[in-house]
Amino acid sequence: MRVFTVILVLGIVGVLIFEHSIAQTTSGESRLGDANLRGISVAQTHDGDFVLWATGTKETIIRSLNHGASWEHETVDGGMNLDFRDVEAFGANTAFIMSSGDGAESRIFKTIDGGKSWSLQYSDKRPGFFLDSLACSSPTDCFALSDPVEGKFLVLATRDGEHWKELARDKMPAALPNEGAFAASGTSIALCGNNIYFGTGGPAARVFRSADGGVSWTVAATPVANGKASAGIFSVACAGKHVVAVGGDYKNPDSADRVSAYSDDFGKTWRLAGRPPSGYRSAVAVASGGVLSVGPNGEDVSVDYGIHWKAAGSTNLNAVALTPDGNAWAVGPQGTIKHFAVKF
Repeated sequence: MRVFTVILVLGIVGVLIFEHSIAQTTSGESRLGDANLRGISVAQTHDGDFVLWATGTKETIIRSLNHGASWEHETVDGGMNLDFRDVEAFGANTAFIMSSGDGAESRIFKTIDGGKSWSLQYSDKRPGFFLDSLACSSPTDCFALSDPVEGKFLVLATRDGEHWKELARDKMPAALPNEGAFAASGTSIALCGNNIYFGTGGPAARVFRSADGGVSWTVAATPVANGKASAGIFSVACAGKHVVAVGGDYKNPDSADRVSAYSDDFGKTWRLAGRPPSGYRSAVAVASGGVLSVGPNGEDVSVDYGIHWKAAGSTNLNAVALTPDGNAWAVGPQGTIKHFAVKF
């Protein structure tokens, strides 16, 4: 395993980014070298430190207790060949992971002992069931999004961190034919208090919103690129009344055409970014008034909740987690793990 370190200071619309990259090579013995990492979670510990969790292809689950200097590989009984697209962690011991795939290949697992053992909490064999995203506000309150089942998107919830159930869908607007969500980074669903948002793609790029914790839903069209199975909203992030959606067409990753939109009224109305990110973006995160997005051709930052973006790097990345103190960790293909210390 080779470790490459780059220290870089960039002045970006009032943003300083101190960058430390850890790139795992395919020649290394570690499975990080050929895993496509899709999920990342930075979990605060009781003593104020943090633990890193990441997931990806080839049933990859890794954890670092020393800020990314080394990683432990965890395994799940029955998880062979699963594609773990998302992880939501709380401290060093508790984490939820989500696999994506048709029917029973989509599963939710939980550990309470740092990955030594995992319990299967949910799976479903119904046609159309395909988990795209997982989001938690606490170790007991989580939501997971599936592609439409029987004509409507399906949202799962747990209120005790143990038992999951499907939320009622009588007040969920119908999905359009061939409309779906994307599991590129496990961030197509976002939580802000009682507000739940999720983005879609395909025939339209829409944002569904529930203001009452998933009891009822509204939906709004956005100007993000759509009309193809490969295009739409791939990630949503929120802070108060501000909601940011990023995406585009993953088959045309260098195109910046309609790759980001923003709302300043809780997702009721949407506008295209005045200055967009540099291309298709698979994930977005918001904290401390700043926004960071990542994709195949690099990273972009915004200090006005997605209205204007500025290029911040060129690493191929899939997902990003941004902490309130300005620390960000991002993951990508071939085991790439990247650390940002961002001051907005």
